[in-house]
Amino acid sequence: MLRSIATLCVAGSLPEKLRAIAQAGFDGVEIFEPDFTDWGESPTRLAALCRELGLTIFLYQPLRNIEGAPPEEWPQTRERACRTFETMREMGCRNLLLCSTLQAGSNADPARQTDDLARIADIAASFDARVGYEALAWGRHVNRYTQAWERVQAVNHPALGLVLDSFHVLAVGDTLSLAGIPPEKIFFTQFADAPRKDLPLDEWSRHYRAYPGEGALPVAGFARTLTRAGYQGPWSLEVFSDAWQQAPASASARAGFDSLIWLAEQCNTPPGDKP
Repeated sequence: MLRSIATLCVAGSLPEKLRAIAQAGFDGVEIFEPDFTDWGESPTRLAALCRELGLTIFLYQPLRNIEGAPPEEWPQTRERACRTFETMREMGCRNLLLCSTLQAGSNADPARQTDDLARIADIAASFDARVGYEALAWGRHVNRYTQAWERVQAVNHPALGLVLDSFHVLAVGDTLSLAGIPPEKIFFTQFADAPRKDLPLDEWSRHYRAYPGEGALPVAGFARTLTRAGYQGPWSLEVFSDAWQQAPASASARAGFDSLIWLAEQCNTPPGDKP
């Protein structure tokens, strides 16, 4: 199992985050765009630092508000996407996370959304990159992983697949079922737990996520479903947490690594046993 963590999970500057992540034993990282832009260095400098630390850049994220955007915005959207893919190429990363749109003026027609996703997939392919489409739990039109899969399936492009995030699936009360979804179309998987909170989904997600085993969501069952379906990609943590942001980077990274070990152990639990 390749173990990964998003840089947003730990506090500090980007080099401080990466050093803590490497020392904890992770194989690689998701680079959160604000962490990279705040650092102010070049993509090639980031690539060199990750090589020095023995980390693979598995994913760059996020690209937002693409599908269903007003047609007159497409030239700017295309330019934004091309800049993102060029940055990824320079840092040695092939996978991009595209989250479902929150844009108020976006078109609700699935056919329009599918057309836009196909155009982004074509751009990604021209950069030898891939796009993982993720349904945000509070997405304006796409807020279930099944809806995201419908659009990925309709596009039917080798450069477009799914990103599955345990929080976004489980927080809305869904149970992950991968019947009919080929494992090779799952480009990336993110894990987060959370204590139960009576809050809007976006606020709950952005402040109160937890590492697997620290909360109340059935993350172990989510992981077992992926394992049984044949998913072979990285297991990555994406934990927005005010509490962990106040902890030393080394402590947060180590706790994250330990949570993935715990999660892997749960996947060896017989189906009838309690996780």
